[in-house]
Amino acid sequence: MGPLEVSHDEQVCTPQAPKVRQVLALLLLRSNQLVSIESLIEELWGETPPHSAVTTTQTYIYQLRKATARFMGDETGKKVIATTPPGYVFHVDSDQLDFQTFNKATEEGRTLMEQGRHLQVSERLSAALALWRDQALTDVVHGPLLQRYVTHLNELYISALELRIQADMELGRYRQLIPELGELVQTYPYNEWFHGQLMIALTQTGRRRDALNAYQTARRLLDQELGLAPSASLQHIHQSVLGADVNGFRPVSALPQPYHAQAG
Repeated sequence: MGPLEVSHDEQVCTPQAPKVRQVLALLLLRSNQLVSIESLIEELWGETPPHSAVTTTQTYIYQLRKATARFMGDETGKKVIATTPPGYVFHVDSDQLDFQTFNKATEEGRTLMEQGRHLQVSERLSAALALWRDQALTDVVHGPLLQRYVTHLNELYISALELRIQADMELGRYRQLIPELGELVQTYPYNEWFHGQLMIALTQTGRRRDALNAYQTARRLLDQELGLAPSASLQHIHQSVLGADVNGFRPVSALPQPYHAQAG
């Protein structure tokens, strides 16, 4: 995931026109589902569509079909983007879409975690997370529909990352995790789970002072930026560090259900 990219036989064939890319992104996220022309219009123009919205949207679909036919042949191009009143269906195998591959891997990772197979969780989710180059659809304009889907996909990425880190913690990879967690608390400063895991990793490698400093950094940030005290979970980790209670380090990462776009 990251910027939108469509390829066929190792040739990149991503459309360049911004609104055509928007239409393509929505069709891909709802692949093999009916997307009504009303949904496409809402995505493109929100609550103030122009009088020509229907005709213009149909033109964008025509441009997508033309581009598809150029790389895949006329007959295949017509089948990929099918007209199904009151809208369109983009036909594609799920294993051809990175976000579907990621979905499948996170489901498998959750199941493996429930079975206590931490090494397999780490391996499976590391491979899945490697599909991400940036936040989802960074080079596509987000209308009201795409924005909801992109937000959910990015949240799923964070949760999968948390689960992979949790598996690595269970494997005792504290020292290896410290640099990564140090970067994560900079990138996601309000994610208290990352702060807590950094404190745990530091403590487990004999760096209790650094762990306490990490807590104070998180506490000041939350207070100054949000006017909040640390969560009960983060305070519990802090108390465990003070008491050198390594058995108290058991915060749980919850992985949400995989993303399934609803057709409209």
